[in-house]
Amino acid sequence: MPIIIIPTWCPPSREHWELVTFLWQFFPIFTLFQWLVKYYPMGKTSTASSFNVPGKIGWATMEAPGFITLLYLMYALPKQEGIESLPFTNWTMASLFAIHYIYRALISPLFLNPSMSPIHISVWASALSFQLINATCIGGWLGGYGPTTQDEWTGAAMRLELGLMIFAVGLLGNMYHDDELREIRRAAARNQERKQKARGEKGDGKGVEKVYMVPENGLFRLVLFPHYLCEWIEWGGFWMIGGMACVPARTFLINEVATMLPRALDGKQWYIERFGKEKIGSRKAIIPGIL
Repeated sequence: MPIIIIPTWCPPSREHWELVTFLWQFFPIFTLFQWLVKYYPMGKTSTASSFNVPGKIGWATMEAPGFITLLYLMYALPKQEGIESLPFTNWTMASLFAIHYIYRALISPLFLNPSMSPIHISVWASALSFQLINATCIGGWLGGYGPTTQDEWTGAAMRLELGLMIFAVGLLGNMYHDDELREIRRAAARNQERKQKARGEKGDGKGVEKVYMVPENGLFRLVLFPHYLCEWIEWGGFWMIGGMACVPARTFLINEVATMLPRALDGKQWYIERFGKEKIGSRKAIIPGIL
């Protein structure tokens, strides 16, 4: 018997899964406010507030429930639906989803990032909701309400190979450009340590204050948010693997674009205001030569 957390909702019944998956397609409507309201209290634009969540813990706890939910559904739904085993390709897609978020939710914030700005609880709650709903849609499709036999993947070998390559390119690009941003903080920490040693001081253990520069390597030469673009490439490859029938994967990509595009455009304006148009030059926000 599956471990049931909330009857008919977690894991969802087919009826409830279809309802959530249908409604999730309208998420971009709720992102329209981002074009009107510039308030986004996290990252570079975080603000002091008694409702802030510490950056590293906040990021991990709002992102990790996504892949945990998806893996739970991969375990629980087949038992609920009487499916003996899921196709290998279903597990491949689930593994790609988990790999991305294990890196983004756990490895990156907890072990790689020197520091992270606090996250307002409103942003934390919104991101957590996004993860839970999105994972329910994708996990439901992979766990029992999409293809349930390997025969249903017949003829998808080329699509699978190409999608895997695209996903890998996006993931590696995401990691590379994330590390370029981290290197700014690491360089600041090294510089601070050198100055302290020169003065004969010991570190105070308070870490490094916010340090911002315009990154220069990789796609940062062309756009200011290449890590966003690379993430879109990842999920484009993910959708390609699932095929046109994988509505949850398509919806995920569209929803990512809808919520990240206005942030990238606002972020470009932030860079211009901080460093000046001359420093930013011809860089676009997120799509080289276009936007």
